[in-house]
Order: sequence, then structure tokens, then C-alpha cells
Amino acid sequence: MSVKSALLALLAQEPTYGARLRAEFEARTGGTWPLNVGQVYTTVARLERDGLVKAAGAADEEGRISYRLTEAGRREVAQWWLSPVDRDSAPRDELAIKLALAVTVPGVDVRQVVQTQRTATLRHLQDLTRLKKHAGDQAPDGAGGADIAWLLVLENLIFSAEAEVRWLDHVEAMLAREASEPRRHRMDVPVASDDITLGRTAR
Repeated sequence: MSVKSALLALLAQEPTYGARLRAEFEARTGGTWPLNVGQVYTTVARLERDGLVKAAGAADEEGRISYRLTEAGRREVAQWWLSPVDRDSAPRDELAIKLALAVTVPGVDVRQVVQTQRTATLRHLQDLTRLKKHAGDQAPDGAGGADIAWLLVLENLIFSAEAEVRWLDHVEAMLAREASEPRRHRMDVPVASDDITLGRTAR
């Protein structure tokens, strides 16, 4: 997630100060990705250094300084809206790393790891589904942009949880096939990179 781009997008609406930027960000994303004030001010300082924002005036009576976009900042935001999210450098997924290691470390009950995670993910999915239903029941007709924004975030989390459950089912099926196949001696056998799947070499 690009905190930098998100803060620039908020500042494109109106000048504001760090604590309010944090509050606006969390309100529009349903608090899914909480920010601390220090992170916000550090990011704003970098944006000012890079010429993307500047102080909108003197500090107010509480010592808060509001910032506004420069022309370079407005160009940056416009470019961000029109650019696809970069998937070339995928974020590290702890679950994928855990399972990739589990199938290669002796003594680990991989099926138990999978089943434990599936139970937790299904529970999380149920919580998200209830939250979505509650949000739908509470939302007035003609809900505003903030309500739609939260619904988008919530449904993204639901789809991700559903995909994780499907992937865990796939992993368990792979493990079952692995257990049913006779072991073969694999030393000194070259393996093409596209034949390696989840720590398991091609037979």
C-alpha cells in the first residue's frame, strides 16, 4: 500500500494537517490499515522534501501546520489514478512462506498447518460476512462515497479470504496426491524452474 499516494490524494481535495489526514484515511478505508501520526508526519515531510506538498500557511493556535499540493504534487496524483498497481514485486505472503517451508522441513505436520489455517480463515470470513451484512443494514438509502469506499474495502477482504480457502483446499489436495505417490530417487536430476511447485519437485 502506498501511504504516500493516499495522502497526496487526500490533500488534492483540500489543505489539511497530519492528524486530520490520518483520520480521513482511516475513515475512508474503515480502519483496515491503521496509520500512526508519526508515520503520517514522516511521509508528509518526505513529500515536502520532494516538492510535492508545501505548507499552506503559518501554524494555527494549536501549532498544527496544514499542507497543500504543489503543481508537481497534483501531477503525481493524476498519474497515480491512471497507473495500474504494480504487481511485479509481489508482497511477501507469510502463509505462502510458512507452507513453502513446512513442506521442506522434516517433522512438520503440514496437513495440520493447513487445517489450522483453514479454520482461522473461515472464522475470519464469517466475521467479515457478518460485518458486511451489518454495514448493509445500517447504511441509509443513497449511501455516500465513504460508505461505498468501506464496502469496497470490505468486499476486497472477503474475496481475499475466499481465495485463501480455495488455495488451502488446493494445497491439501496436492499433499494427498503426494502421499499416495511412490517415492522416487531424485538426486542429481535437473529440474526446470517451471516444474517446481510449493517446494515440491516434479516427478
